[in-house]
Amino acid sequence: MVRDGLYYGLGAAVAAVLLGFVNPWLALPPVLLGAFFLWFFRDPERVIPNGPGVVVSPADGKVTSIGEFVNAGQKKQRISIFLNVFNVHVNRAPIEGTITSLFYQKGKFGNAMSSGSSDANEQNIVTMNGDGQSVVFKQIAGLLARRIVFNPRTGDTLARGQRVGLIKFGSRVDVVLDQRVELRVKVGDRVAGGSSILGVLRASADTGRAESAR
Repeated sequence: MVRDGLYYGLGAAVAAVLLGFVNPWLALPPVLLGAFFLWFFRDPERVIPNGPGVVVSPADGKVTSIGEFVNAGQKKQRISIFLNVFNVHVNRAPIEGTITSLFYQKGKFGNAMSSGSSDANEQNIVTMNGDGQSVVFKQIAGLLARRIVFNPRTGDTLARGQRVGLIKFGSRVDVVLDQRVELRVKVGDRVAGGSSILGVLRASADTGRAESAR
């Protein structure tokens, strides 16, 4: 469980005790709220896939869009993952590599399902280099999300699937990949942070197929 769950749960427990002295029935709402906080901030263990060039999902949720765009003259692929309040909200590193850039952008708290939220909403933008590629992932706030947590710093080296932070309550994560990455997901798929493969660097994917054919 994420430590925040204990803080929220403890606050609800204190409120339940105080209200219980007034009327036992008044303690029920904070007890239920505390139970929800403990459940919401769960942090299950995940089996992290091995292999060169593998990109895993940084978050649990549903793939809501996949598209291409041009950045600095280079074509990129973007995968958007929407997290509702029922998803695990712990975020994980998509690849093994080094954080080369961190940028926190203040902005709106609009509906994370909207395509415009990728640019307009408050977000934390992380760039990682490693395993022969560069991957950008954005922790994007939504209507309910008001706190983005990211623990590593620029220059830190992370393992694939390593826990890096969380977004509190409903939100969105965008993953920007090189065109050389062969996607392994489609719109509508549900993914699990750290264990679902979003794509594989094409050179690595081709090598894997060649070895399998022998």
